[in-house]
Amino acid sequence: MPHPMILFTCATLLPLPLIGLGAVLGGAWIGAALLFLTLITATLDHLITRATPASAKTEFPAATALSVTLALGHFVLLALVIRALAGEGLGLLEKAGLFAAAGLFFGQVSNSNAHELIHRSGRLLHGFGVWVYVSLLFGHHASAHTLVHHRLVATRADPSSARLGESFYRFARRAWKGSFRQGLAIESERLARLGRPRWQHPYVTYVGGAALLLALSAILAGPLGLLAHLGLATFAQTQLLMSDYVQHYGLNRTTGPDGRPEPVGARHSWNSPHPASSVLMLNAPRHSDHHARPARAFPALTLSDAAPMLPRSLPVMACLALWPRQWRRVMDPRAARWRNVA
Repeated sequence: MPHPMILFTCATLLPLPLIGLGAVLGGAWIGAALLFLTLITATLDHLITRATPASAKTEFPAATALSVTLALGHFVLLALVIRALAGEGLGLLEKAGLFAAAGLFFGQVSNSNAHELIHRSGRLLHGFGVWVYVSLLFGHHASAHTLVHHRLVATRADPSSARLGESFYRFARRAWKGSFRQGLAIESERLARLGRPRWQHPYVTYVGGAALLLALSAILAGPLGLLAHLGLATFAQTQLLMSDYVQHYGLNRTTGPDGRPEPVGARHSWNSPHPASSVLMLNAPRHSDHHARPARAFPALTLSDAAPMLPRSLPVMACLALWPRQWRRVMDPRAARWRNVA
């Protein structure tokens, strides 16, 4: 296993037992999980130099094994946390801490892993990514991200590209609805073109699967389990929307004389060189390279000096996005400079 893969493995898998033990035993395990996902990661971002990719290869068996392990662990952890939040074994503060820790893991690690998997060509691996998103009640993202966002990124037609001056709160409403509708329209057109029956529509899986998993949560842990599942999914979805907001805010592709936008380039995504959070999120903050090469495995993603860089790590900038006035003060001048780059 290449040395960087050890970093990815440790960073992404360590929260699983911490949160799992927290769900069962409570106490210090919950605190340890929270510290790892927040303060420790943020501190390491400042102390460690820029991380490098494993190599220029496009295939990483260890990376695939890690993604499958994370996907399976996601479902086990989701069930454990829902049951713990709905049960009586933990105190109120312990439940609040567990909700925060699990929500951060689902929002940062599970989302990033599902994103990696939906770009895989293999049916099984792609399916793992789809069902992780379905469990977070965001299944349509598997279609909208690959078929809409990657094609229309950094244009006004893309619901998942934040416009200059747009607050996160306005963006989140527009992005959720727009991605659902545009993904549905494209998948419906494709289904009709291929002459397939309606029950094979991906949105049947997205919506029906979400309803099924919510029903299982209610059976597993009663009405409180259903509420816990809804809360965790909302928290995770918010973080995914924050990532989209931060990583494309204010950047745009110019339109040529033929009315088509210019090709997607490095300057159409914000990136983060901060190593610890990048490893935790499977290099998702190396966003320009991902848009240039969507099928490239996460360990091989690179950073380019020609790409816009965030002044702080992606999680820190996501928190700043909650305060629109401060966000615009920091990001609008930076976005304006990149909008003027030819």
